[in-house]
This record gives sequence, structure tokens and C-alpha cells, in this order.
Amino acid sequence: MKNNFRNITDILRLNRFIVLTVVSLCLLCSGLSLGLLYHYQEKLLNSAFIIRSDGSILPLELVEQRENREVEALAHIDRFHRLFYGIDGINYRARLEKALWLGDASVDAIYRQKKMDGVYNRLLQFSLRQEIIQVDIELNLDYEPYSFRATILFEVNRGTATDRYRLETSGELIHIDRNFPHNPHGLLITQYFENSLRKIEPHP
Repeated sequence: MKNNFRNITDILRLNRFIVLTVVSLCLLCSGLSLGLLYHYQEKLLNSAFIIRSDGSILPLELVEQRENREVEALAHIDRFHRLFYGIDGINYRARLEKALWLGDASVDAIYRQKKMDGVYNRLLQFSLRQEIIQVDIELNLDYEPYSFRATILFEVNRGTATDRYRLETSGELIHIDRNFPHNPHGLLITQYFENSLRKIEPHP
């Protein structure tokens, strides 16, 4: 009986030791976790915001997202205009096919109108080459769809003769699924218009 009682006592002591050890370890882990959480929270609060020029505060993550969105939107618009208007009699089919991936039916409508007007036939007939000189873009990212206006300077080369034109366009951007390699930025041009086209007369 004494041996049995001693065995039970030893077992209870061992169990109590194990329970106390486990509880102590849990409390230690909880304390460390809370301490690390507090430390990183303070670090984030001190470094996760930026102060704009007007004194307002923005989360850094939102600023980075906006910057990335702006870079991609500008690249998308620039790529579209260079593909759609930087064409000649040899490359126009391939470049227009790539450009049409970047816009919706409003872009396709302008393409079809140009085709009906004989623009692309004249490229072939007279060996014309349109070369993009500059693309300036004004972009509003306040809310989606993102509106934009673009000014494109391009030259039409007719052998020895060269004419320069200024084209004003406008449209909107919406998000879609990325499609590599056709639409890597995951944006689509909508409500696209050619607002004005003006020939730039050379200076005397």
C-alpha cells in the first residue's frame, strides 16, 4: 500500500510539474508575442505613413499602390498610341492587332472608320510612314474609370517630304484581368475619341 501511495504521489507531482511547465511556457510565449506585436505596431505607425505637401497623411502602402497604378496606366496609354499611330505599310497590321488588345469597341470603331476612309490603303499605295515623336498624357487617378487626355505629335514621311501633325485624344481606363503578352498591364481603354487633328506648319 505504501508503494502504491508513493507511486501515485510521484505521478501527481510529475503531472503538476508538467502542467506548471506547460503553463509557464504558454505564458512566456504569449508575453513574447505581445511584446513583438507591440514593437512592430509601433514601428509600422512610425514608418507606414507619409506627409503630403498640404500636411495630410497617407498610408505608405496606398501611396505605393497609387504610384504603381500611375506608372502602369501611363505605360498602357503610351503603348497604345505608339502602336495605333506609329505605323507604315509593312508593320501596320501587326501593330494594329496589338493595339486593339488595349482598347474596347470604341477603339475598334475608330480603326474600322479609318479602314473605310482608306487610311491604311494609302499607307501601302504611297509607302507612307507615321512616326511618333512625342506622347504627352494627362491622367486622373482619383476614381475609376480613370480619365485621360493625350497629345500626340507624329510625322508622316512621304519619301523626301515630311509633314508633322498634332493629335488630341481622350478616353478612360478600367481594370481587367492581365493577359500576357497581349495586355500585360490589365487595363482597357474605353470611351476613346480623337478630339482634334491639326497639321503643324513649318516655321518660315
